[in-house]
Amino acid sequence: MIIPGLNCDNEYCMDISGEHLIEADREHVWKLLNDPDVLKKCIPGCESLEQNSPDTFRAKVVLKIGPMKASFNGDVELKDKVFPSSYRISGEGKGGIAGFASGDAAVNLVEENGGTRLVYEADAKLGGKIAQLGSRLVQSSSTKLAKQFFDTFCEIASQEATV
Repeated sequence: MIIPGLNCDNEYCMDISGEHLIEADREHVWKLLNDPDVLKKCIPGCESLEQNSPDTFRAKVVLKIGPMKASFNGDVELKDKVFPSSYRISGEGKGGIAGFASGDAAVNLVEENGGTRLVYEADAKLGGKIAQLGSRLVQSSSTKLAKQFFDTFCEIASQEATV
């Protein structure tokens, strides 16, 4: 679910949430959520993801949102880790004249029927030209990107669990 809106600084703000049932045990899902190679495969448009420390990463992502294609360089940090059930992921990226994006997400893993339910609640902020594209376009693009990430992640987690 996405709840969009402009704030007083002309930044576009959204709350994004969702959940996915993954056919793999919780510890396996946790391991993959902390694996930079897996995360790189899952992040749409990710050209590089370098691990600076166990909980910090530097990323380069190229995204096309409507008519605008932008390259974002940014930092990602994993916080408040509670093995193997939850963490908070925070990040921000700058895309030059396209603008910026920042966000924070709580990720929870719950054992369910031999698998793992991944539940996330995130808030995101966009500014600059990308925020001016219009709420429907930004909203649909954000939904699509989140779906791509989690569909790819669930596929990888389920495949590796059966190997």
